Amino acid sequence: MTTARTKSMSAAGSVPKATPSPLFAALSSRRLWLTVLGWTVAGVIFFPIFWMVLTGFKTEAEAVADPSLVFSPTLDSYAEVQSRANYFHFALNSVVVSFGSTLLALLIAIPSAYAMAFLPTKRTKGTLLWMLSTKMLPPVGVLVPIYLLFRDVGLLDTRTGLTIVYTLMNLPIVVWMLYTFFKDLPKDILEAGRMDGAGTLQEVWFLLLPLTLPGIASTGLLAVILSWNEAFWSLNLTSSQAAPLTAYIASFSSPEGLFWAKLSAASTMAIAPILVFGWLTQKQMVRGLTFGAVK
Repeated sequence: MTTARTKSMSAAGSVPKATPSPLFAALSSRRLWLTVLGWTVAGVIFFPIFWMVLTGFKTEAEAVADPSLVFSPTLDSYAEVQSRANYFHFALNSVVVSFGSTLLALLIAIPSAYAMAFLPTKRTKGTLLWMLSTKMLPPVGVLVPIYLLFRDVGLLDTRTGLTIVYTLMNLPIVVWMLYTFFKDLPKDILEAGRMDGAGTLQEVWFLLLPLTLPGIASTGLLAVILSWNEAFWSLNLTSSQAAPLTAYIASFSSPEGLFWAKLSAASTMAIAPILVFGWLTQKQMVRGLTFGAVK
């Protein structure tokens, strides 16, 4: 009797097993397909880099005639690349010019963006659009006057000349990004600083820069990457002394043809530093680019 009652109570108190709703199943399926699509797009984008790195460990004959993934890796191409030119000389030029031009661009852009964001005039928007329009100008259109000017003042094949060009190249983007970050900052904070007796320099140094540091950091990282990857000006304004890694890669193209294994090895050595740098700073870049997106 007791056993029967217990069984009936347990049967009555049991909770029926929940079945997933069609909406939940549809969302799970959609999430799965989006994940697969994301990995597919990432694989397509990454595959050329993977193939380049792989080709750098092949011989010239294998690089041209054997496209398979199975081969005996060798470091001959890397050894020949290093023996032909001093990699560290070109790498140092890239580091100095990229970071130097970024620092100079930030020093110019921060006060410019501050003035446009907090002290606007009726010509501010027109000035911003004019600055951005200079990025639409083909570089080859101003190559000759800049080349002649640099030749006359002795800036050809110098780090200083390349730093100036890279600064001017990135300045419109840097100003626009900083202007956007500064514009999203509540003006009440700066007004409170003025009421406490803060001058313009104190306002910028103690309030503006700390509050917009993520945006400034992401802008600087983007400017470094753009400067590191720039090839047109480095190939036309340098030869040996100030040539960065982009010119280092181009030196492995000759009238006899392309040496694919050596070119791949040189390209891998050229992109490795900025690739690692971008990988380590991706969180800061994403955080800065989304700065002010959510109020």
